[in-house]
Order: sequence, then C-alpha cells, then structure tokens
Amino acid sequence: MRKTLLFLALFLLYTSSIYASEKVEIYATFIETKNNIVEAKDGITVVYKDYYLSANRAKYNRLTGVLELFDNIRANYKQDYRILGDYAMLNIKKKEKQFAPFYMLEKVTNVWISAKESSALNKDVNITSGVVSGCDQNNPLWKMEFSSSDFDYESKWLNLYNTTLYIYDIPVFYLPYIGYSLDRRRKSGLLIPALALSDREGFYYQQPLYIVFYDSWDIELRPQIRTYRGYGIYGDFRFVDSPVSKGKLRVGYFKEYDKYFYENQLVNNKHYGFNFTYENRDVVNQWGGIDLDGQSGLYVDINNMNDVDYINLAYNNGIELTTAKQVLSRINVFYNTDYNYIGSYFKYYKDLETKNNDNTLQQLPTLHYHHYLDSLFQDYLRYSVDIQAKNIQRVVNKSALQADINLPLDLETSLFDEYLNVSYQANLFGQYSRFRSTDVVPVVGVSYDSGYFMRNYHRFTMSTDLTKPYEDLTHVVSLGATYTLGGTERRNGYYEHIEELCNNGYYNSECDFYNIKNIDESLEVDFTQHLYDKTTQEILYHRLTQRIIYLKEKNQYGELENELNIALGDNLSFYNDMYFNYDYGKFSKIYNQLTFTHKSIKFELSHLYKDSFVDDTDENPRYTSYITSTARYNYNKHYSYKFRYDYDLESQRQKSREIGFMYRKRCWDFGLRYVQNRRPQLSKDSSSYIDERFIYISIALKPVMKSATESSDYAVKLPE
Repeated sequence: MRKTLLFLALFLLYTSSIYASEKVEIYATFIETKNNIVEAKDGITVVYKDYYLSANRAKYNRLTGVLELFDNIRANYKQDYRILGDYAMLNIKKKEKQFAPFYMLEKVTNVWISAKESSALNKDVNITSGVVSGCDQNNPLWKMEFSSSDFDYESKWLNLYNTTLYIYDIPVFYLPYIGYSLDRRRKSGLLIPALALSDREGFYYQQPLYIVFYDSWDIELRPQIRTYRGYGIYGDFRFVDSPVSKGKLRVGYFKEYDKYFYENQLVNNKHYGFNFTYENRDVVNQWGGIDLDGQSGLYVDINNMNDVDYINLAYNNGIELTTAKQVLSRINVFYNTDYNYIGSYFKYYKDLETKNNDNTLQQLPTLHYHHYLDSLFQDYLRYSVDIQAKNIQRVVNKSALQADINLPLDLETSLFDEYLNVSYQANLFGQYSRFRSTDVVPVVGVSYDSGYFMRNYHRFTMSTDLTKPYEDLTHVVSLGATYTLGGTERRNGYYEHIEELCNNGYYNSECDFYNIKNIDESLEVDFTQHLYDKTTQEILYHRLTQRIIYLKEKNQYGELENELNIALGDNLSFYNDMYFNYDYGKFSKIYNQLTFTHKSIKFELSHLYKDSFVDDTDENPRYTSYITSTARYNYNKHYSYKFRYDYDLESQRQKSREIGFMYRKRCWDFGLRYVQNRRPQLSKDSSSYIDERFIYISIALKPVMKSATESSDYAVKLPE
C-alpha cells in the first residue's frame, strides 16, 4: 500500500501487545507502507518518549519495533541534550538506541562529545573513541580524547577512560580515568586536587572528597600529605536545618614526621582542632514555638586548637595563613524590638603563644539590656538606658562579677530660626564589682574588695550647619563645640585602690578589671566641610577636631586630628588622617592612602606611621612604619594582572609580596602567581615566624573543573 500526502501525514504506530505502552509518532510529507515496514521521506519528525528527532529518511519495522533514521539527524532529549549524526537506530522493544557518528551537546553547560558511535540502553549510553570539550567545536582551546566513555542521562554523570588532555593540539596530561557531572545539582565524588612543591615541606598533595548524603547536609574530606613534613586530614560538615538557619563544623588533624619536628624545635608534633559556626535569624520564635514581633538572632563561632599550625596547615595557598596570636570563640544571642534590645554574649579567648589558658580573662557571659532613645515633653527631653552585667572569670587568680549602668538625659532645642542647635546632656554612670577566688601571686598594693563606682557628668553642645550652592559646586560646613564638665564621683572598695595604678600609664593585667576612663573638664571643637559637584558626588571631605582638657594646674591639649579625603580628578583620590601630640611636639599617627582607578586599572598605595612615645622594646616597639600597596590591571576581558607588596620600614623587613596574572576564556582559566609570606610557628623557644615562597599554577577547564561548593559557602538546601 502506498500513500502520498501533499502536506502532512501522521501515523501513530504501536509495537506488539506486549509493548503496548511504547508509542512512536512519525510526522512526514511522504510516507510509504508495505507489509509491516513503514518508510518516510521529507520533513521527518519522530516523537518517542522524551526524544524529538528529525532526519531526511526513516524506516520503521512494526514487528521488530526497530526505527532507523538516515542523514542529517537531529535529536533532542528532555530539552537538555542535542544529538547529531548520520545514522540512528531505536529498538522500541529492547529499549536500545544507536547513533553513528555520535555528537552530543549538553545545552546548560555547553559541553560537547564527538565520537565514532554510541549505543544506549534505557538511561545508560556507551560511547566509543571520541573527544569531549567545553570550548568552541571548530578550534577548541582544550579537549580530552578518550578510548571509551559512558554517560547516565538521569544522573548526568560522564565517565572517560584512557583520557589524554590537549591544550590546543599539545598533549599535556594522561589519566586512565576521569569522571565528572554535567549537572548543576550537588554530586558526590572527587573534587579538584591541590599540588605543590616546597624545599621545606616537600611535595604537597591534597585530594578533596565530596559526599552528599541529603539535600540539607553534606561532607567534604581533605586528606593531605607533605612528604618532608607529615600527613593529615581536614573535614567540613555543612548543614541547613531550617529556612533561617545554617551551620558548619570543621575538624582537622596533622601529624609531624619526627625529623621535621626535632629540626624545627616545635612544641607539638600533632596539630588538631575544630571550628563550629552556626547562625539562626529567628531563634526566639523558632526554638520557643511562639510568634513574637521583633527580630531575634543566634550566632555561634567556636574555635579550639592546640596551636596556630592547625590553621596554617588547613590549606596551602598562601591566603588563609594567619598571623593571629589569639583566637576568639563567641556565642551571641539577642532579641530586638523598636524600643528595647536584650542580648547575651559569651566570649572565650585562647592564647596561641602559651601552653595553657588558665590566666586568660574570659567573659562567660555578658548580659545586655538597652532601651532605645525615647522622648518626653514633646520631644524636648530624650533619654536612653543601657545596662550590662559581665561574668569575668579565669582558672587562676581573681575573677569578678561586674555590672554597668549608663543613663543619659538630653535636652535639645534650636535658636535663631534653627541656625543654632543647642543641647544639654546629663550622664549618670555606675559600676559594681564583686570578686572571687584568690591570687596565685598577689599584686602589691591592690585589694580586691567588692565595691562600686558612681559618676555623673554633663555635656553642653552648640552646633550649626550651613549649605551654600554655587554654579558647579555645593559647599556644606558644620561647626560644633562640646563642653564636658566632670561632675561628681563616689567610690569604695576596689575602686579606692586601683585608679592610680591603672590611670597613670602603668599597665598591669589586673587593670583589665578596671575599665573606667577619666572624665575631665574639657572642650572639644569639631569642624567639618564637604564639597559636592553637580551630580552630588563628594569631591572633598575635611574634618578638624581639637580637645582641650582643663586641669587645676594647667590646660592640657589633647591630640589634634586632621582628616582629609579629596578627589584629585575623576580617577585619583587621596586620603589622610593625622594626630598631633602637643606634649611631645610630634605626630603620634599619620596614615596616607593614594587610590587610582581608571577603567581597567586600580592602584592603592598606603603608609601607616605611629609613635607610642614609650621605651622601645622587642615586644612593644615604639615606632610603626608600614607600607602596603596593591595593583590590578585588566588588560582586556581575557587577561588580568595583580601585584601586592607590604614592607615594614621600621624593621626593614618585607612582610609579603605577590605578583601574578590570570587568563580567562569562556571554557578555561589559566593563572600563575608568585607569593611570599611570613607565617607563625610555635617553637619551644618562642612563637617564631617562617618566611615562605610559593608559586601557584592554576588551570580550570570549565565547566569540568568546578568544585561542588564553588558557587556558595552553603550549597546544601532544605529538602522539599
């Protein structure tokens, strides 16, 4: 039987009764049937399950369930994959598929595979002898040739065997096996390894393993070896337990080889620790099962380690290296409304330079209540309340329970048609301390009797703000003066003995309990001016502040501060902050920063100078003189260059240096950088530093070489 259709013929063709659910739809302008063979020509479209195919010719055997397509074949699968070839066979009964030659394009990641032929059964595809890449098909910058491959349509996981990596047409690397996912969903598997070579630590190799258990949590393990130094493993457990909360636990362990341990005189031959972070943005309602107005939150950051090398051994990229001498663990929880704030803070300090932490003061906890600024008598009288209670404790020597209250009252009005603002503030401050435990080594002249301190003082302020518009500029000037009157004080117990010791420049660790600053009769004058252009862009900021303290013997000038930020054209800006000390006739601090930004160039150069006016020692040097500089240049959309240099002028020692470049293309990145750093290391003599030099080579074959956690710190999500 022969039928010719002028426009479109539609046949719904079914297999045998056993496979009655398998349906093939063929659309064509010309179809011929003979016995159980159907042949179609011209404008052929075939619909089979999730496949949409087109070809020049088609042949279908209704008895065997075999559909063959010829010439110029196009196939789409679930709108995610595009397959091309000259011949295709679909066995409907056996659910088998063949393509020759085989070309597949994954449309989301733009990864393509070209091979001699392929065969598929259900969701599994076997590919023979081909090439895979994520670059342009005509002239790929990188490609991987393989002898065989298999691909899972459902999981989107691709395995390659006997693979050779080519950069352009140059073979650079061979792998007997490589597997990766073409899916944006999180998958378990190996992440990109890290390799390095060091004259001190030998060959470094780290191979991360990423494990996905559920949508809401995963684990990343990072075993490492340093051939001259030792071996270890770090791991991250990440979770999301609600739409408003998430957390991460990191644990790590590293074992030093005996030779490295003794040669470097380290304190510990094992480095271990953990870090736990957690945050919840609505903890009161969620954990209490209530529905209160206002905002609440919980933040947890707990850190514990036996020494600083636990941090520095976690990675080997020169970025995460720390110079910290103290690690802080804290837990903060609060509830906040428009009028009141209630909080509780736990702070625990760990000194990385000592063998134990027994004498370190801890705040466990601090309770805090604050009533926001409120008004009385038609807004003329304003007040706020702040109360804090601290439990300051340690294992040895004295601990204390300390409570503070601060109550300011403001009376404010304006005069002369609002040209002059005047205000009066009365401040009431009180502190109570109760001590416990005993001193291991008593401090001479200090008696830890429970006691209180109370003070009231007054502030009078006058200020004015003036604005003058010009044709191209707007000038804003602010001038204010604040006069502080010391008021009266009352004290007893501990506060009768400690003031002279802690307020006369002599520091003792026991002064950490005494956190009360002197309130002297003083006058502070503040002058500020701004210049804006027609687009309201600030081109000048200038502030000048001077404080004069009135003592019985003589007037004492506080340090004069001069702050300036000026735009020197469209691309160049200069910032300066200076403090001048009248007693010594010298500057105590000078900070300068020059910033240049122009299209693809950004350059920053800064210098910090400080003079503490104390005797120079190794632990507390008198002078600080430090230069930092960074530069970045984006030559075009492909090439970018970076430079960083930090130098200590006082010790005449380089702190850090980095120079490198990055080449970026749509389908690959190549980077090279040289880094010098100083990292701390806890030795038996002291906390010493090691100068290290790194050369980093980074190659990313996109989208293949992307870690599962690259897009976000928290890729895990709540189950639907």
